[in-house]
Order: sequence, then C-alpha cells, then structure tokens
Amino acid sequence: MRHVGAGAVQFKERQGLMPINAKYLFVASMDVDADKEALFNEVYDGEHVPNLLKVPGVRSATRLAGEPFALSIGGAEKQIAQDGPRYSAIYEIDGPHVLVSPEWARASEVGRWPTEVRPFTRNRRHALYKVR
Repeated sequence: MRHVGAGAVQFKERQGLMPINAKYLFVASMDVDADKEALFNEVYDGEHVPNLLKVPGVRSATRLAGEPFALSIGGAEKQIAQDGPRYSAIYEIDGPHVLVSPEWARASEVGRWPTEVRPFTRNRRHALYKVR
C-alpha cells in the first residue's frame, strides 16, 4: 500500500480501490467442454472452492465468467471479444507458499473435481500477483 507524505491518508483509502485483504492474488482460468459446463459450475461452486477455502493461507475466493464488452478508448468505442478462458477464479492468499502446501495439494484432489471435471477443462492458465 502506498503512502503519500507523512501522515497522509493511505492511497488505497483515498482512491476507493478494491478492498483486498491479502498480500497475493492467485488466478486460475480455464474453459470447459460445453456438455460438462453445468457439472463444472456445480462442482466448482459446491466442492472445489469450499475445499480450497479450508486451506491455511487462503482468505477468500470469487469466480468470474468472461463476456464480450464495449470500451471507450482514444475517443472511439471499441468492441472487445472475450477471447481468453471463459472462467476464472481469484483467490486471496497469504503468499506463494500456500500453492505448494500439502493442504493445497490435498484440497485440489478432493471430490469430483479431479476425475469428473478437470479432464474436461482446457486452455488452463494460472497467474500469481503480488498486491501493491
């Protein structure tokens, strides 16, 4: 978090930035076969995320679904296709060590996710960001 001068209000508070309560964000993005999409969402919401939230150092999670959109930039409106993975999950975590912990490894292999869902995912991307 940035401070501007002695005794200044924190940059995050002054600017109304998102309230992120961890030092790192881990993002998992992927597509899923169309015929498995309902199962994917059921298992991700009802099993996979709740299991990962039990891992020490995982503070919160949220899921996202990409959409096409319009953006005003450079004085013109531009149509933006949703060309990356359709689904993403963002996890607030304490640090990179969480992702290689035994608890994370176990939680990732519980329930229907590893056998009934993961094999039907593709275009998987993972990213780690340090919150500034």
